[in-house]
Amino acid sequence: MTIQEMIVFLGAAIAARLPVLITGAPGIGKSDLVDQSARAAGADMILSHPAVSDPTDAKGLPWVVNGAATFLPFGELHRAIHATQRTVWFLDDLGQATPAVQASFMQLLLARRVNGHALSEHVTFIAATNRRTDRAGVSGILEPVKSRFAAIVELVPDVDSWCSWALDNDVPPELIAFLRFKPDLLCAFTASNDLVNSPVPRTWSHAAKILNLGLPAGVQHAALAGAVGDAAATELLAFLRLYAQLPSIDQILLTPTTAPIPTAPASLYAVASALAYRANKGNFDRIAQYCQRLMSAHGEFAALCVRDCVRRQPDVTQTTAYVRLAVGDFGQLISGGNR
Repeated sequence: MTIQEMIVFLGAAIAARLPVLITGAPGIGKSDLVDQSARAAGADMILSHPAVSDPTDAKGLPWVVNGAATFLPFGELHRAIHATQRTVWFLDDLGQATPAVQASFMQLLLARRVNGHALSEHVTFIAATNRRTDRAGVSGILEPVKSRFAAIVELVPDVDSWCSWALDNDVPPELIAFLRFKPDLLCAFTASNDLVNSPVPRTWSHAAKILNLGLPAGVQHAALAGAVGDAAATELLAFLRLYAQLPSIDQILLTPTTAPIPTAPASLYAVASALAYRANKGNFDRIAQYCQRLMSAHGEFAALCVRDCVRRQPDVTQTTAYVRLAVGDFGQLISGGNR
């Protein structure tokens, strides 16, 4: 599933208390997605890391009460038993856990009780794991543990979902434009024994922070290579040099009816992203004028610009300029484009 599809599925699963196991490469946003889905559902979050847990964390600590041996719930188990409102118990990196720790969750996942203690009816289990091929320390998940999840679903990152997140999190517009131009680099994970990073959504978020540091060229290249790998960093920096030669965004906003329109796809992605980054209710009429000119030869890029403007500043939809754009063929592009 894509991120947007997974959000829909998790929302329904949390409401129905169906346990779900999410798989996928490292750094693609599995943990953030579960946190986002829990918040959207109005649920509390219990976060567990089975990779560093002990079996007693999920079954209770051996104890003596009134002269009789029993298991005393503590920590996360105690919270799950006594939860009084909708709660997601998130088992992160479950595949890295030892078989004993994995087995300790079997009763909770299926029978929703362990050692005489019943799980609160408000609790839903969501788990995440990397794959064995990712060299992330995953040796596998026990078959009876796997079958206790209602569904095992692989998360596949997509550039539209990442760009939507990026627009809401002050990611530099040049990086958004670059990944729209090179979507295959959003997640080009390659498992390696070397101390290098791969370009994945998590490492691109690190690259965004590095870009914001304003480092000297040589230092910036080395830092970006450390974030996303040398090949991806080299392509990004080449794109940034092109980005620096674009028509001035200020010029476009001042003279939208005469400002130059680029022809190269990389430049068009860059201009569309930069305009969206600067958009607000006060200047959208000028952006709309430029997009109307852009529409005649590069309709998809004009629609991309408008959609990103709306995503970043929803109140532009209240302008007369937006209403005019939304009528007719251009309106269909705005609502139905896939770029």
